[in-house]
Amino acid sequence: MKFLDQAKIYVKSGDGGDGAIAFRREKYVEFGGPDGGTGGRGGDITFEAVANLNTLIDFRYTQHFRARKGGNGSGSDRTGAGADNVVIKVPIGTQIFDESKDLLLADLDEAGKKILLCKGGDGGHGNANFKTSTNRAPRRADKGWPGEERWIWLRLKLIADAGLIGLPNAGKSTFLSVASAARPKIADYPFTTLHPQLGVVRLSDSEEFVLADIPGLIEGAHDGAGLGDRFLGHVERCAVLLHLIDGASGNVVDAWRTIREELIAYGNGLADKPEIVAINKTDAMTPQQIGTRRRALEKATGNPVLMLSAATHGKVPEALRMLQDRVTQFRKDGAPAPRRRIVEDGASSRLPE
Repeated sequence: MKFLDQAKIYVKSGDGGDGAIAFRREKYVEFGGPDGGTGGRGGDITFEAVANLNTLIDFRYTQHFRARKGGNGSGSDRTGAGADNVVIKVPIGTQIFDESKDLLLADLDEAGKKILLCKGGDGGHGNANFKTSTNRAPRRADKGWPGEERWIWLRLKLIADAGLIGLPNAGKSTFLSVASAARPKIADYPFTTLHPQLGVVRLSDSEEFVLADIPGLIEGAHDGAGLGDRFLGHVERCAVLLHLIDGASGNVVDAWRTIREELIAYGNGLADKPEIVAINKTDAMTPQQIGTRRRALEKATGNPVLMLSAATHGKVPEALRMLQDRVTQFRKDGAPAPRRRIVEDGASSRLPE
């Protein structure tokens, strides 16, 4: 099963049932009269965020959702049956946009959160509703009101506390595998990671956070180069970003600036998020290279730079402690803690392949 974070679907609520034209004709009853009932209400279209989903893959194969029409009214002033509502379950973090992708209709960022997107049509009145003292035998009944329909876009933004960003082959997947129980694919070629990966980092019984590994960016990603910047949406909700830079590749300042420019071009506040800059792969550098590249990057960023090696676990605990402190502060400041959608026993937390 593939990871899918975007889907376009069609939804339509049910039409209301038609009103009935009927007259009461009963032996030994002196006065009859109109008794046509009202039609039933059409079904609603409701979206609900649930905790046991983490991809929109189901909407690749089912793209049309229609609620049923309400039942028609009948004689003896009987109202038609209301149609069942259609509840569409989506992963936590799903956003609903209109067809143009410009208008955000709903943000289902908590388990159990619901949104009524398309309201079912009301039933039409039967002729019993139109009787008056001067019109004792009306032969009028209304059709049910039509339901609402629209095309919408679903976009999934993973719920994570911290995000890993960087150029391809910066060691993000290795860092995630060392810090958590996640087992992403790791190889020595660019774009090994094709889909976001999640892992739970547990520092103690009372301290844990969710870490997201985002596929590598390259220059021009905001224009679609490489895998593009679409996956950056998965770190929009993060409290802090860990920017990993491959120290063994050469110019660390250019690598840092490339990603910063892509964050600025993407927008949505990503460039303003707290950022921890770390040079990875110190095990593949000489002490002189470590010192020179660290000083150059600190001068460019204006902030301290952490030196670590995910492969040998060097300084990884320090990086995790910094991330945890930022996440803890973020939660204390009143931001809601992301809902856990990953197994709590530390088992593998990969998204479906």
